[in-house]
Amino acid sequence: MTAGSVVNDVPRGGAPSALDALLTTPSRRASLLHVAELPPREGERAPWPDWAPSRLVEAYRASGVSAPWRHQVEAAQAVHDGAHTVLATSTGSGKSLAAWLPALTAVLAAPAPTGSVATIRRRASVLYLSPTKALAADQASALHALLAAGGLDRDVRVTTCDGDTPPNERDWARAHADVVLSNPDFLHFTLLPGHERWSRFLRGLTHVVLDECHAYRGVLGAHVALVLRRLLRIAAHLGATPVVIAASATAGEPGETLARLIGVRAEDVVAVTRSTAPQGRRHVALWEPPPVDAPDGEDWALETPGGAALPASPGWARSPGSPSDAAWARGGDPSDRTTDDAPSGPHPVDPPSPPGEPTRSGEPTPSGAPQDVVRRSALRETTDLLADLVLADRRTLAFVRSRAGVESVATETARTLARRTGGGLDALSALAADDVVDPVPTLEAGGSVAVAAYRGGYLPEERRVLERALREGRLGALATTNALELGIDVSGLDAVLMAGWPGTRVSFWQQTGRAGRAGADGVAVLVAGANPLDTYLVHHPEAIFDEAVEATTFDPCNPYVLAPHLCAAAAELPLTASDVDLFGLSDDALLVELGQRGLLRRRPGGWYWNFARPESPSRLTDLRGGGAPGVAVVETATGTVLGTVDGGRSDAVVHPGAVYVHQGRTYVVDELTDDAALVHAEVAAHRTAAHAAHHATLLDVRSRAVWGPVTWAYGPVEVTSQVQSYDVRRPPSMAVIGTVPLEMPVRTLPTTGVWWSCPTDVLTAETGIAPGEVPGALHAAEHAAIGVLPLLATCDRWDIGGVSTALHPDTGAPTVIVHDGYPGGAGFAERGFRAAQRWIEATYEAVASCGCHRGCPRCVFSPKCGNGNHPLDKGAALRVLAFLRAVAPSS
Repeated sequence: MTAGSVVNDVPRGGAPSALDALLTTPSRRASLLHVAELPPREGERAPWPDWAPSRLVEAYRASGVSAPWRHQVEAAQAVHDGAHTVLATSTGSGKSLAAWLPALTAVLAAPAPTGSVATIRRRASVLYLSPTKALAADQASALHALLAAGGLDRDVRVTTCDGDTPPNERDWARAHADVVLSNPDFLHFTLLPGHERWSRFLRGLTHVVLDECHAYRGVLGAHVALVLRRLLRIAAHLGATPVVIAASATAGEPGETLARLIGVRAEDVVAVTRSTAPQGRRHVALWEPPPVDAPDGEDWALETPGGAALPASPGWARSPGSPSDAAWARGGDPSDRTTDDAPSGPHPVDPPSPPGEPTRSGEPTPSGAPQDVVRRSALRETTDLLADLVLADRRTLAFVRSRAGVESVATETARTLARRTGGGLDALSALAADDVVDPVPTLEAGGSVAVAAYRGGYLPEERRVLERALREGRLGALATTNALELGIDVSGLDAVLMAGWPGTRVSFWQQTGRAGRAGADGVAVLVAGANPLDTYLVHHPEAIFDEAVEATTFDPCNPYVLAPHLCAAAAELPLTASDVDLFGLSDDALLVELGQRGLLRRRPGGWYWNFARPESPSRLTDLRGGGAPGVAVVETATGTVLGTVDGGRSDAVVHPGAVYVHQGRTYVVDELTDDAALVHAEVAAHRTAAHAAHHATLLDVRSRAVWGPVTWAYGPVEVTSQVQSYDVRRPPSMAVIGTVPLEMPVRTLPTTGVWWSCPTDVLTAETGIAPGEVPGALHAAEHAAIGVLPLLATCDRWDIGGVSTALHPDTGAPTVIVHDGYPGGAGFAERGFRAAQRWIEATYEAVASCGCHRGCPRCVFSPKCGNGNHPLDKGAALRVLAFLRAVAPSS
């Protein structure tokens, strides 16, 4: 990669055309802080392998693939030779061919389906697994097209099978399918518990295709690893020895990741990591929105991800037109926020400085920028940039970190286009200046639109229409969540906009790779959000371009995750001594404990599930965290299901009175029940944003350690949240024009946590920090500790949460809490308590060794802080951590 220099004035002749279309004013050119160039690369072909059937080769040629790329052949050959293989190359490098070529070869080499029992028993089969149903549907569509192109659609029987598949179609899959496309959830809940009914398919299993395997990280990764091991165990019992081929984004240690997923040695996995596919010239731009000149009239934002609401606080109740309205708006939509490092924390939020004023005159800001000013939100800036790209006829994806933000960017972009063209985009635009029309019917009828939204919560058929229109070039631009980050084929895009840092370098490069696919030139632009982390990154490009991508981290041996899978495995087949290594057990202690709890029974033939119990063993755990079931959004007048909302977010998103936005159309919620939100269509001139009160209660102490004046503890923690009101806000500025009280049910996450506390007078005396600096010190120390814990607990940062407060009611003192993000706990907090001394030492070293002055992503900034990484005080945090080191017991 050749990194460009920091620029304010890009040479006009050197700028790529898509980027050039954005640099139309001095303000725009000033916003472009850095351009990195990824040079073009010529493709390197290889001949088709001798073992590939001529009919399959002809099918690929008929589909436009004259010859494969060398890395595809390298991976396919390893699979054909019987080696588990992972292909970890850049987006758009053709990973699917490397998997399907050997897998379909095995199917075509099997006896043709004649209906005889002997033929059925011998016929090869392939199982494809993806993290999302949308990706499986996309792969199924591409596979059907490939087979049809070669006249093989009668020889290879392909189907999808997941939780939405009707019973009659599942019956057909069990009896006839050669290739089944599914997901790990279906395996866990349906296929493996009922494996006897799938014996025909499993007995012939030759290949397991694991797509986008880098998505399986943290607790989800541990669950999926154990599901895969259960699958391979049953296949072996039936006489099958399938080869696993995994496709991954460019990630750290892909071979080790696949080995850990399927329970084999790393040396038994072949990793192919060098792409030989052609790549067009790609420019990656770092963009900082300009300062807001009129904070009460121009800025708007719904840019914070996730599902939690803002803490209820008098500081948020502002009168319309107050100077801080724009600053409040840029902080994000309180009804659409992800789990924070402190999802239940009472961090105080200091008011921002007035526009144009630095926080402290003459001092550097935490981001390294010359001064902190109120800037346009990432969403407002992305909207204008997206409109410019559409007008320049550049097909674009705009990645936005929240569902509400996606709707806002799509709607406002369409309105901007309508205003700027005066209706000149009638053939493309689905929107008039003051009216919103759902673009999906137009696209479904074969028409074209300029811009649309794509997010979770849409009905599957709506998503398929949008995906097809994007592939066919009938959709100029799409505002999307990270739902399109995975490998759905949307080649031919000219540009990608990212409204805020996506959280990891893996995601950043995945999204960037969507620009210029299929060897064409492309442009990707990271638009900094109103967060010190984003600001730091656009001012320090080396933190993006010179750092390695993250490795995928998960721990299948975590007993909290492993225990329910052992129960499920015992119900499928008795557990014997030969299974100890497969499931990563050092001995049978965990099995004995499960027997003592009455879950398993020991017999001469091994450990059996206790079938006298009322529950199903597969229902003892949920692969994705055991969240509340989804809530359907239903239009009362017609009974139409508009979409779904995650159950855990429903109180904040579809509470009574909330404005629900779907493809730009607005609906008002009349009633929220346990499983449905009833709405009516209404042209709403306002938007709503919920406020929630969060609290973490320390229920009990299971273990305690005293370090002089500092007390460490581990025990059950109850994290509660309750939506108590919502703001009525006026777009586009999102000024607050009123607040409506609510009393929604209290939502509780029972989990486990580790915490330390110290009396205020001791903490301030020993560290020399002022009482007013305590919140920023603890907040920064909490972020750093959460960032380091995965090194000791083999978890992912997104698996844990944190709370820091200058006075916690249960301790009566300044307290930092780190808790597991899963019901009942996942063992991470307990490991932190057991290794507290090493944890604090490592945290101190991480912060002290960082060369920044006021904080950065390497030390105290967090990519998932719902408080916008504010307040943070690195210097004070370092003094607190040094104090903890000093009082720690000698080893």
